[in-house]
Amino acid sequence: MLKISTFFFLFIFSSVLYSQNDSINSSVKEKDTLKQSEFFKQLGNGYFPTKYFNFDLKYLVKYNQYEALRTGLGGITNDDFSEKLRLNTYLVYGFRDHRFKYSFGAGLRLNEKTNTWLNTSYTDDLQESGSSVFLTDKRLFQLFEPRLLNISLFHKHTTRAISIEHQFSPKIQTETQLALSYIVPTYNYTFAINDNNYDTFHLSIIKTSLEWNPFSKYELVNNSYKEVKNGYPKFTFQYTKSIKGLSENDFSFYKIDFRTICQIKQANNALSELIIVSGITKGDTPLTHLYHAYPNNLNKETILQRFSVAGITSFETMFFNEFFSDRLVTAQLKHFFNPFNISARFKPQLVLISRYALGDINNIERHQNITFNNLNKGYTESGFELNKLLFGFGLSFTYRYGAYHLPDIGDNVAFKFTFNLTL
Repeated sequence: MLKISTFFFLFIFSSVLYSQNDSINSSVKEKDTLKQSEFFKQLGNGYFPTKYFNFDLKYLVKYNQYEALRTGLGGITNDDFSEKLRLNTYLVYGFRDHRFKYSFGAGLRLNEKTNTWLNTSYTDDLQESGSSVFLTDKRLFQLFEPRLLNISLFHKHTTRAISIEHQFSPKIQTETQLALSYIVPTYNYTFAINDNNYDTFHLSIIKTSLEWNPFSKYELVNNSYKEVKNGYPKFTFQYTKSIKGLSENDFSFYKIDFRTICQIKQANNALSELIIVSGITKGDTPLTHLYHAYPNNLNKETILQRFSVAGITSFETMFFNEFFSDRLVTAQLKHFFNPFNISARFKPQLVLISRYALGDINNIERHQNITFNNLNKGYTESGFELNKLLFGFGLSFTYRYGAYHLPDIGDNVAFKFTFNLTL
């Protein structure tokens, strides 16, 4: 009886021990899986995480027409460093202009639940002239930024900025910024106004941006709201005011920008997307802060010489620096067909695209030593993409027609690579 009792006790003990070991092993495996999942999530967002600092992959290698190869390092501290303080910086070098660019900044969390941050930064870098960026735009990392390859019109800026981010609700995110900038165009440009000619200038700008996602769903995770379901349409508004007399500001103007993104899922995993972007600026606005329609066509003679990589929301047949406007609206309609299920690894996707732009400009004579056209007749292009043919690469064909159709048929055609790869 003693032997049976002893055997039974040992059996139960060993079973419990095995169960605990199995539980420990499962727990270890689960933690390892979570760590790997978090690592690849960070990598997909463009960061290489370390203990206290996440290196930003977008600064490693870039290329454009002004700097040629641009390379450097940058990153931001993570929650292991501090959940209330974040530090960010980068340093890059352009091999054609032989110049270092850099930025450093800090953010202090004032309220976790409302995601309220007070930020400050100092930046000495380049910016594409005519581009417009919303403060509230989430970080979008692309392993390869195709349109950047072709940009040539930049201005240097040295900017001191302070801003505050705040969520009024999970569906309403805002950011307000005060920035003092000294701007030097890298191209031959003079802004002639009030009997004065400016080839460099100071700007003191107050900017406030609001993103409203009324149909998205959010959940409270670790005392902060996370978007768990994308809802459409999404809306973004931005107001910019340059105040003459504030600091060393040379010009007074304002800008109002708006964007809406709509998506409709259809049968067989098809998807239709409409993006509308509009902007208006009034006052003494230099070319650097006007609007272009995100052109992406090189100023070369033949189709093959212009062969490059198509952008995501750019006008592929519109030549760089062809148009600038102080009032602009663009509409882009895409229809994504269900990928062709040819094999487990080969699933190309057909996308139909149509784009439209309408703009205008007053006092074009103020912008001297540079030539561009008015966009008041309406610009149209349509085409298609066949994506993910090989290693994320595909092909794009776009045709320019309507009021700005060019006499030479070949000048209306854009034939390019596409690149779609997600980590």
